[in-house]
Formats: sequence, C-alpha cells, structure tokens
Amino acid sequence: MIYVTQPSLPNLEEYTKLLEQIWESKHIANIGTFHKQFEKKLKKYLKIENISLFTNGTLALIVALQALRITGEVITTPYSFVATTHALHWNGIKPVFCDINKHDFNINPNNIESLITPKTTAIMPVHVYGNPCDNKKIQKIADIYGLKVIYDAAHAFAVEKKNKSILNWGDLSILSFHATKTFNTVEGGAIVTKNIKLKKRIDYLKNFGFVDETTIIGHGINAKMNELIAAYGLLQIKNINNEIKKRKQKVKLYRTLLNNVKGITIYKDLKKTKHNYSYFPILIDKNSFGKTRDEVYEVLKKNNIFVRRYFHPLISQFSTYSGLASAKKTNLLVATKLAEQILCLPLYSDLENVTIEFIVNLIKK
Repeated sequence: MIYVTQPSLPNLEEYTKLLEQIWESKHIANIGTFHKQFEKKLKKYLKIENISLFTNGTLALIVALQALRITGEVITTPYSFVATTHALHWNGIKPVFCDINKHDFNINPNNIESLITPKTTAIMPVHVYGNPCDNKKIQKIADIYGLKVIYDAAHAFAVEKKNKSILNWGDLSILSFHATKTFNTVEGGAIVTKNIKLKKRIDYLKNFGFVDETTIIGHGINAKMNELIAAYGLLQIKNINNEIKKRKQKVKLYRTLLNNVKGITIYKDLKKTKHNYSYFPILIDKNSFGKTRDEVYEVLKKNNIFVRRYFHPLISQFSTYSGLASAKKTNLLVATKLAEQILCLPLYSDLENVTIEFIVNLIKK
C-alpha cells in the first residue's frame, strides 16, 4: 500500500544512544538538556531569532492566540486543515473566512479588507503546501487597521523567500512537526517570534502559566515538548537537507511525467522561493480531463494508492462552521472550486521512481 506520505526516521542506533543519556539523567520533561539544544539548533538552521517548542502544532496555535490576547474576530482561510480554525474556537474567537488565490492556494489579500469589522483583531493566513503568502499586502492591511498577523506555517518548515526565512513574518509563526510533515518529530510544534519578551510569555503559558514555583501570570496549559521528542528532533535536523533534496527529485519526476496531460494542472516552484516540497498537489478539471477528481481518487484507491484530497471539504463546509455568514459558497468561489479539483499525490523521500511512474500511468489511463 502506498500512502500520501511516509515519515522519515532518524538512525535507530543514534537515537538509542541519546535515549541512554536520558535514562541515565532521568530528566524526561520540563525543559531539559535536549530541549535546549533542539531550540538552539532550530534557531540556527531556520535563520530565526526565537522559538518555543510545543508538544504539537495545534496547542502552539492555541497558545499563540492567548499570547497575543486575540479576541473577537479573526480573518482566516477556509482552505486548510481544520486545526487552524479549531484553535480560534478554543479561544472563543469567531473565524471569518476569506477566499483564496488559484496560483498558490493562499488567502487572497485583495479580499481581506472588506471583511474587517470593529471586532476584527487579527489575520491568520496559512502558507498552504509551503507556498509563501503575500506578506507585504497582508502586513500593509494589518498596519492600517492595527491588526495582529499570525501565520499558520505548519507546511512551511525551512521555506525561504529571497534567501530569508518566511517564519520571521508577522507577529508569530506556528510550525507543526507532525509525522506527515517534511520535518517531523513524531508529534511536535513550535512558535516563532522576533520578540524575546513575547517568547517568555509563550514559555510561561505553555507551562501552566508558571513564572516560578509560586507565581502564575495567566491561564496557561501543559504544552511542553518532552526530552525524548527533543532528542529525536536533534537527529532529524542532521538529515533534513537530504530529505528535502530527495523530495525535490520526486516532484521533478512527477512534473515531467504529468506535463501536458490535458485537464491536469501542475504547479511550478514560486519565483525566488526555497521550497521544502511538503506536498505534490494537482488539480483535475473534469470537463477537459474526462473524469472527476473523485473518480480518479477511487481508481487509485482500488490500486492501493491512498492519495488525499487536501483540502476537501473546506473548513467552512463542516457543520461546526457552515452556519457562519462568511462560510457561504458565494463568498468562497475560488476555494470551493479548488476543493472540488484538488488531489495530493504520494510524496516522501523513500518513494520509488517506479511507483511514481505507476501512479502517473494509472491517472493517464
């Protein structure tokens, strides 16, 4: 069976040696040696100023909103994994959905301003598939209206624009190190910020709000990354460049084999962008291809190729959010159309070329 993704794993012998050190120290949680080392390594590799590690990306999102004291309404995208909007709900914040671009799947900045109300406090875009959002336009709007910008950068580990990390954009950026990501620590996440004082507040909030043994600054939560995961992450950094290189080669083969197939849209790398090749999305136009996206999905499934329709349905179409005024399909025409056409094909470093050829031949047939 071929799944849409497969996690990269560190060398087991190397990991065992680090586990032996943990067993000897008996320090398995509460910001230990490996936790500190992992933060330091990530700061250097990602070209960022500050990072706070979390047990997963969803808790990082929830705490990020708490750290910036976001309330009221937040403008976001319906085209993402549902955790993006769930984080707003858990903070008692109303999501306001904005349509997206066809060329990068990201929130359309030209539609944001019309959605701003007196209750709007922030914009929360997503770098979908690791494609950088239009930060300049988004930040300009945020500055005019006094809004915070929180980027859901779950797909954007190591992504750069003009040789600079996009994780430095906005007020905060949130990463996910889930097993499905290009860089994984089994489970894990992080918040990136340029503000050292804000990092301290984030670190307090992820540890129940404790400043010291007797002082609590806020309604914190337990979202700390443990030592076993931090050690795992240290080993993963050693291999991440090779991981991205291999993924790039797989994407290049897909693009070559699918080039000029009528009815299928494939995407090139964005200009001046260093990608991490998180996903390989294609769009299937049933009118010119002759089959619907779902028909292709079922054929692949019958042949043990388990692709994913990331992101279908839209978050705005789930019953928990479909009643919102901004969730109407007429307001989300581009997102609705892309969600009906999208198919993410298998992509991971150990995916064999012969398997890619098999997948493409099934699609062509």
